[in-house]
Parts: sequence; structure tokens; C-alpha cells
Amino acid sequence: MRKKSIQTTSPDELVIPAAEELETLCAAVHPAVEHTRGELEKRYYERLAEEALGPKWEDGKPGVSAQPVLDAVEEELEHLRRASRSMVQAYQIVVELEDEMSARLRDLRKSRDRKWYAPNPPANAAIDLAEKRMNHFAKGLNIYKILLICVVGSFAGVVVEMLWAFARYGIIESRRGLVYGPFNLLYGAGAVCLTLALYKYRNRGRMWSFCGGFVVGSILEYVCSWGQEMLLGSRSWDYSALPLNLNGRICFTYSVFWGILGIVWIKDLYPRMAKWILKISNKVGRPLTWALTVFMIVNIIVSCVAVGRWSQRVEGEPASGSFWEFVDERFPDERMERIFANMSFGEKP
Repeated sequence: MRKKSIQTTSPDELVIPAAEELETLCAAVHPAVEHTRGELEKRYYERLAEEALGPKWEDGKPGVSAQPVLDAVEEELEHLRRASRSMVQAYQIVVELEDEMSARLRDLRKSRDRKWYAPNPPANAAIDLAEKRMNHFAKGLNIYKILLICVVGSFAGVVVEMLWAFARYGIIESRRGLVYGPFNLLYGAGAVCLTLALYKYRNRGRMWSFCGGFVVGSILEYVCSWGQEMLLGSRSWDYSALPLNLNGRICFTYSVFWGILGIVWIKDLYPRMAKWILKISNKVGRPLTWALTVFMIVNIIVSCVAVGRWSQRVEGEPASGSFWEFVDERFPDERMERIFANMSFGEKP
């Protein structure tokens, strides 16, 4: 006989595991299904076979003796269909519960297994609880947290890509996407989109994070490439030489990288960043967030104007007024080439 397991929640409280009753109920399902199978076989299988061997139905209609059996079988089928749907739904819910409980336990162990050389991130569940208890200005997934994620992601993405370029090619090259400061809105938008898509699954298994990152990152990269080309007539990347690419805007290899990034982001980078955001007081956090947002909006507008005018200069169009002359003076080709080292103006594919 199986010994009843006991879970300790506090020194003074012992409770039966919440899932034990569910396990008992589910264990009874298989015998119930086998019993139903036996009853169906005993009541209908032989009778239906006899009807199949009997005389031909006139005009395709069953005889008087067969009709009650057929009606009963139809009713049994409807019960089976409803039972099947219920069990499928229950199975999906149980799998989700198992996945989330396993992920929460794994995140807890990882967060407590701290290494001196690489401190592990806090568990997402711990961040959620701290935000709730503090009634923090960036609690949950509100507008303040989204804006801060966009700014931090825009900055961090540039730094990481510059380090990657230095490690791979031995050169320090600008990976900026805006004229003021080391910011690239693609990374900020990517961080926001990944957070919006994966936040619901932050306490779930890694496969959800991978699939979400794969899909969201690919769509974002394609839309950004297409939008830049339509609005500014330029392209900052081209994957045409890589296999399994779509119009050179996305490719399978980098989509896989987006999937891996989805895991790293929601399981590692996001909780680290959220932990630092928790250190900002409500009094300082709200005005700071809005000030950074205004700066980014101005930066985006100025960058679009500068790149648009740069595109015109490449095509040989002279400045059409004093404003555009000012733009040419403030953002000459040499400065734009340093800022946007990978930007090209070519024919649309």
C-alpha cells in the first residue's frame, strides 16, 4: 500500500498535497474506461454485427427491430464525444500545471544556487511577489515597465553587438540605430515584443519561451526591415546569402537565435533587469521614465529626419531650404557613416 506523502508548509502546519486528490481521481479513469468498453461490447457490438449480416435495408432505412439499437448507439457516441472533449481539456490543464510547477521549482533552485563568478538571476515568481508587496510603480507589465524595457533594451543591445563584433572581427564598429547615444530601437522593440509575448509564460517551461522568441523575433525583424526600406529607402541587414531566408529580411539561422534569445531574455535578463528596476523608488521612477521616453521620441524623430536627408544626398538631391541645409550641416555624410556603419542604400529587391 502506497504511503501517503506529506508536504510541510510551516513548522506548525501539515497538509495533504493539493495534487493527491487529482491523482486519485485520474487513477480511477482508466478502470472506468475499461468498464465502459466492456459494457459497450456486451450491449452493442454483437447486435450491430448481426444487423450487418441480416437482410438488406429497404430504401436504406433500418428495420423496426434495428432502429432502437441504432438510436442507443448514437446516444452512446454523443456521451463518448463529450467525455473525450472533457478528458482532452483536463489533460491539457494538468500538463500546464505540471509544466508550471516544474518551471517554478527549477527557477527557485537556480536562483538560490549562486556562483561567485556568475550570480544567477532571481526567480520570476520572486520578482512578482516583491512588486506586489511594494506596490511598485513598475509592477507587473504596466506602461512604466514597458517604457523602461524599451530604453534599457535599446542600450544593452548595442553594447552586446559591439562586443560581439569586436570578439569576432577584432574591430569596434558602431551598431547604433539613433543619432544620439548608443541606442538601437530594434533591440528595444525586440525586448518589448519578447516581454509582451512571453510574460504570460515567464513561470513556464523553456520550450514556450523558445517558440515565442522564434516567432516574435522573426516577425519583428521582417517588419522592421520592410518598414525601414519603405520609409527610408535603406537596409541595415541582408540575409540573402544565407539558406532558408525570406526576401533577405529573415532567415532560419537567426530565427533560431531569436528563439534562444527568448529563453535567455525571459528566464535570465528580464528578472535581472526587473530586480534593478525594483531599486528605483516610486517618487523617482515615474518622472525618470517619462523623461527618458521624451528623449527617445525626440531621438527617433531627429534620426528619421537625418537618415531621410542622407538618402536624398546619396541620390544627389540638393537641400531645398534653410532647414535641410541645417540638417546637412549637423549630420553630414561622414558623421552618418560613423553612426550607421552597416546602413546601405540600394535597389529594392
